Amino acid sequence: MAASIKGVFNDELQNAILNSKILVVGAGGIGCEILKNLVMTGFKDIEIIDLDTIDVSNLNRQFLFQKQHVALDNRAARNHVNRMCLAADIPLIESGTAGYNGQVELIKKGLSQCYECFPKPPQKTFPGCTIRNTPSEPIHCIVWSKHLFNQLFGEEDPDQDVSPDTADPEAAGDKAGEEALNSDANEKGNVERVSTRLWAHSNGYDPEKLFAKLFHDDIKYLLSMDNLWKKRTPPTPLDWKNLPDEVAGCSKDTDEGLKDQQRWSIAKCALVFGKALENLKNKLEELRKKSPNDHLVWDKDDQDAMDFVAACANIRAYIFGIAQKSRFDIKSMAGNIIPAIATTNAIIAGVVILHAFRILTGNLKACKSVYLRPRPNHRNQFLVPEREVNPPNPKCYVCAPTPTAVLALDTTKMTIAELNDSVLKERLNMIAPDVMIDGLGKIIISSEEGETEENNDKILEELGVKNGSILKVDDFQQNYSLTVNIVHRDKPAVRGDVPDFLVVADEQDLKPKEEEEPKKDNQVPSTSNGQVTDIIDDDLLEIIPDDDDDDLMEVVDEEELPAKKRKTVSPGREVPSIKKRKTDRQVSDDGDDCCVIEDTNEVTCIPQKNSLKRVHS
Repeated sequence: MAASIKGVFNDELQNAILNSKILVVGAGGIGCEILKNLVMTGFKDIEIIDLDTIDVSNLNRQFLFQKQHVALDNRAARNHVNRMCLAADIPLIESGTAGYNGQVELIKKGLSQCYECFPKPPQKTFPGCTIRNTPSEPIHCIVWSKHLFNQLFGEEDPDQDVSPDTADPEAAGDKAGEEALNSDANEKGNVERVSTRLWAHSNGYDPEKLFAKLFHDDIKYLLSMDNLWKKRTPPTPLDWKNLPDEVAGCSKDTDEGLKDQQRWSIAKCALVFGKALENLKNKLEELRKKSPNDHLVWDKDDQDAMDFVAACANIRAYIFGIAQKSRFDIKSMAGNIIPAIATTNAIIAGVVILHAFRILTGNLKACKSVYLRPRPNHRNQFLVPEREVNPPNPKCYVCAPTPTAVLALDTTKMTIAELNDSVLKERLNMIAPDVMIDGLGKIIISSEEGETEENNDKILEELGVKNGSILKVDDFQQNYSLTVNIVHRDKPAVRGDVPDFLVVADEQDLKPKEEEEPKKDNQVPSTSNGQVTDIIDDDLLEIIPDDDDDDLMEVVDEEELPAKKRKTVSPGREVPSIKKRKTDRQVSDDGDDCCVIEDTNEVTCIPQKNSLKRVHS
């Protein structure tokens, strides 16, 4: 539209806009806004691909969708787009928002950081013994409640057992635990005799009996493990017929607010627990009439499933002296909900289009990272750009000239299949890796079907992979090569205490680090690239037209969570920001055309040479 009005843009940019072909991969919160901006700007040839589904809580801002579209962000797809653009040497614009914060950044091979220059930490996990025996935070109780849901109604997983953990090393040597196994509590369904689901089924999912087992008998069993409570406050078992009817820290008259944001008394939690239990039991029975082996799947937007988890989490929190949360807060933590605001998405989408103009005019050095702040700085600016484009991380195992990573694992325990599936495909986001032991010329994993399948169940050490070994890994589908240095590390004795393996860019990162200071409540996540950074105050954005022939733009939006910008310790809790140094590195720019790609939390813009290139993820 704007490009069709003479004088709005200079002739060169106007022609580039009118003749460009646009591929929009994904159309979420930011993607919707980008599409609107593209049409209003005058781009005529736009293709849209969105094979993903969205989350129900996002419908208020993702105006292209309705309630029948549902799911979560795919980090692996974003990594794939990043690598494909690096392989093709195509510039890319990445963006994301979280609440009132947002950012837009350029990704260009050799000029700026790539999406994986500073890998995002995996989601926080907790040792099973902490979840089952000694919770100390609300999130521990929430995780336990979600595990309980799966034990009763979902897909059973032995690693998600909710009964007291008799193998807890901290409780080793307790004879009291053995005595408890022979007590009345055990006769009522305690640990190690029958699965939680079978016990509940045999008792008709009776709310009172299940409550007594989970919140009275199992707690008494935990109290018998004396070693656990030498330095902790012991839990308090609850009696179904004598539950407190007040909310800790407030009165019924003063705990005002929206219904979901009010905290429940333990008595109300028990009522909600009983009602949700009955409804979920009926849903499971109806489901199994059609498919006897089917099960329910927990969904934070399912009223009964969410009520069940919220009630159980608060009851368990009360027992262990942990602060209780509102249903709203528990939903945010259990569902990993990242706050997003439609106006923030709209502002960031506008900056993405401005970056696209710069790319179309070949002015890549003007595409500085831009941060949207929740409040103005001393210059009264809400949009604050970096001083320059952030240079690549020289130790990045994706975009470095010779990508190298250090892999720490137990070479005497890990199998080839685990190396292929858990490390290369899941952690390093490869599609069809080929792996050879450097110096021996021995191929241990092949992407060709049937070539190395006999190796799958073999231990790494059996095939010559040991401490100091070097693996050459190639993924031809991504045009990606990686050198992996193996460091042997004994597998942890207790699952969940530490990861089974670690992937880092520098062996120094494997050394123990000092414990970080706890985050203050008023700190907000950083929206800078890579690690975490403070926003640098600088001049506001301006469009600087330049000379160049451009005809392609492809758009990828990524809404809400700028995953690579934030570090999370657990759902709903973030790590504080630290300052990142700047460099004066100057790099020439050579981008001609532009492509923007959308993927739930980010927007990507890619310049190209006079042709439409599609990026599939």
